[in-house]
Amino acid sequence: MIADLDTLLIALYVELTDRIIPSLGFTRSGPGQRPEVTDAELVCLAVAQVLLRYDDERHWLRAAACRVGHLFPRLLAQSEYNARLRAAGPLMEAALRWLAACTPGSAELVRLMDATPIACGQSAVTARRSNLFGWAGYGYCPSHSRWYWGSKLMLLVTCEGTVTGFCLANPKLAGERDQARQMLKGQPANRPAPGTAIVTDKGLAGEGTEDFFASPGLDLALIRPARKDEQSRYFPNWLRQRVEAIIWTLKNQLGIERHGSRIPAGLWARIVQRLLTLNAVIWFNWQIGAPVKRSLIAYDH
Repeated sequence: MIADLDTLLIALYVELTDRIIPSLGFTRSGPGQRPEVTDAELVCLAVAQVLLRYDDERHWLRAAACRVGHLFPRLLAQSEYNARLRAAGPLMEAALRWLAACTPGSAELVRLMDATPIACGQSAVTARRSNLFGWAGYGYCPSHSRWYWGSKLMLLVTCEGTVTGFCLANPKLAGERDQARQMLKGQPANRPAPGTAIVTDKGLAGEGTEDFFASPGLDLALIRPARKDEQSRYFPNWLRQRVEAIIWTLKNQLGIERHGSRIPAGLWARIVQRLLTLNAVIWFNWQIGAPVKRSLIAYDH
């Protein structure tokens, strides 16, 4: 297969139509006319939007006929696209987890864990009146030495970048340790296989954290750098640089910070849309034997 956007979208469409949607029960039933744009086509359009770096949906739908119209003869209006994209959040989440499970790199017993801020507003008026109140809050990002108003996204990824676990939390209500506990304990789909080594930063240092990771039912090994009041320990710094590079790909190339969401359903759907795009590219690069699995160069133009 050729590494280009058309081939990627065709392969993803076939996977959605033949395997993901029938196996996971997302097929439509009941009275009424079938939609002209199927759910599989909608998800492929959402992936193409992210890869071609159209953050605004109106701009994307005006350009979609020219950029991918030969693959999608039927397109949606902006309001319908927005509503159906929000409704397709569960399908996109199921698809990204399916693609992660089908990616050979997910069999490795090593995961990288890190959290990154997702800003949702820049003014005090937005913080007071936004519909994201409760999902978003004020938090501090020590990596950039700045305060922000938004949500915190915690990721669990393989060394090549495949997202195998994620969750959003209000940074004012939950710290990184609480968020990690909730992601692994409260959401079984995010749990890696027992015996997996979790590489993280000092944010998860604290009494009881390592015991929680090693507890029955999880059986995970936590690998983190030593604090100033601890004895020095071995820590693979190159793996920390790897997870930072994965987050940079999500933020710069896939525009996860440029989501433009105003309501919780839109925020969740657009975050999942970006994570699905990353997993789809890595999954397809494994299919064609590309040397760099996280490379987007062949698909972003």
